[in-house]
Formats: sequence, structure tokens, C-alpha cells
Amino acid sequence: MTRFVAQRVGALVLTLLVASMLIFGALYLAPGDPATLLAGGHATPAVLEQIRIQNHLNDPVWTRYWDWFSGALHGDLGQSFVYKQSVTALLAPRAGTTIFLVIYAAIIILGVGITLGLSSALRRRLGAVVTVGTAIGMATPAFVAAIILITVFAVNLGWFPVFGSGSGFVDRLWHLTLPAIALALAWVAYVAQITKASVREELGREHVETARSRGIPGALIVRRHVFRNALIPITTVAGLTVAGLVAGAVVVEQAFGLNGLGSFLVQAAGQKDFAVVQAIALLLVATFVIANAVVDLVNGLLDPRVRLGKRG
Repeated sequence: MTRFVAQRVGALVLTLLVASMLIFGALYLAPGDPATLLAGGHATPAVLEQIRIQNHLNDPVWTRYWDWFSGALHGDLGQSFVYKQSVTALLAPRAGTTIFLVIYAAIIILGVGITLGLSSALRRRLGAVVTVGTAIGMATPAFVAAIILITVFAVNLGWFPVFGSGSGFVDRLWHLTLPAIALALAWVAYVAQITKASVREELGREHVETARSRGIPGALIVRRHVFRNALIPITTVAGLTVAGLVAGAVVVEQAFGLNGLGSFLVQAAGQKDFAVVQAIALLLVATFVIANAVVDLVNGLLDPRVRLGKRG
């Protein structure tokens, strides 16, 4: 197990390093001049050159990358070109909104998705209804779900606010309910489908039939022999789902006017604010890679064959 964990940690570090290089290089090659955006459309060449010198924009790309990377190792993510503030200070308040939204949506996805999938697998009549519902959910983009939820529950019924993230736990819960549902809808359907397929596959196993023939109660069979063995594909999908929520939050934050990392990323990309885009993009990559590593570790605990590289 120690070797398994070490391999996953090593892969995590290598992935983050390569991702940081690719992101930095892509920003460097992207069209547009940050100095022009900072100075405005009528700046003289002398003013533009002065801005480039002040912000080290004329330095070679590897020099700028090393300066950023060495600072990041010490917790310094650089300074925003536009806001002239520390990137860490700019991201901290926005990260709270995104983290709350992602955790809220993840709870909805895991709770509702696994419950629907398990119920539809055990009750055949319910299965058809869940299949239709999940098909509709998977086909509905997050921005469409956001528009429908805002129209029905915020504008027409007035049950929830349209914009803002609120302050305090209860107020945030109220403000972020519709965004969390919009973000979670398609993923709930996906997790439900995977759960149903996995549970039904386990229900047909020989050891489950043997347990039934011995008169073991159905609830005990499901808990000990079915659901536990079905957890590996479910945890894999659930982990990737939660990782994908961070990227999906961009659309939802824009739709609901939330001041989170997603909306800030769109704004910073338009302004060519390199340090901000680099930091947020790397956070997205880190979230996805860490989620994958956690899924591998959990699956390794559930099934020793995963640790030994003998899946299936």
C-alpha cells in the first residue's frame, strides 16, 4: 500500500508540474498584448514599453515561468497585472463561494444520484421512470437548467434570490440552492445511471443468488454483497464528478452572478491577467488530479486487486 500511495503522489506532482508549464506557455502564446489592455487603446509606444518593463513582460518565457514557479513554492502566486494586488488575496474570498457551491452540489449529486440509482436497480417499475428522468437531466446543459430555475423559482415564485452568494451559513445555503441544483442536475443523472447499472450487475452474480437461496434477508444481501461490491465504479464516477464540478461552476457562476473563481477566471482571461489565470487554471487541474488520486486510493482500499494493477 505504501508503494501504491507513493506512486500516486509522484504522478500527482509530475502532472501538476507539466500542467503549470503548459498553462503558462499557452498564456504566453495567446494573442493580445497585456500592456495594451492595461494602458488602454490610446497609449503611446513609450508608455507601453514602460508597462512591459515594470511587469517583466519582455523577459523570456522560461525566466518568467521560473520566477512564478519559485514564488508558488513559497506560497506566492504572483501579483495581478490589473488589480495590482496579490493573487492569493484576490482568490481567497472568491474561493469560499466556489468551494461552498461545489460541496453543496456534490452532496446533492451523491445523495440523490446514488439513492435514485439504487432504488431503480432494486425496483424494476421505478427503473423506467428514473431512466427517462436521468436521460432528460443528462441532456440539459447547466446554463439551460440555470435559466429554467431562475425563471420558475426565483422570478415567478420568488422562493430564492436571483443573484449573489449571501453571507453566513444559512443565507449562503439559501442563495446557492438554485446554483447548486443547476450545477448538479446532469451529474445526478449520470451517477444514478452508473449506480443502477453497477448494482444490477452485482445482483446477477452467483454469490448473490447463493445468499438468496440460503434465506439471507434481502436488505442484508444488498448491504453486504451487492452495494459494497458495486462501490468501485460508483466511487470512480463520483470522484470524477466532484472534480468536474469546479470547471462546471464557471457557467453557473456567470448565470447567477456569483463572485467565484469561475467567473473571475473568465474575467481575468479577457484581461490577459496572466498570474490570475495561471493560478485558477492550476487550481482546477490540481482539483481534478487530486480527486483522481483519492479515487485510486479509495478503490485500492475497497479492492486489493486495484493496488496490484489487476483490475477486472
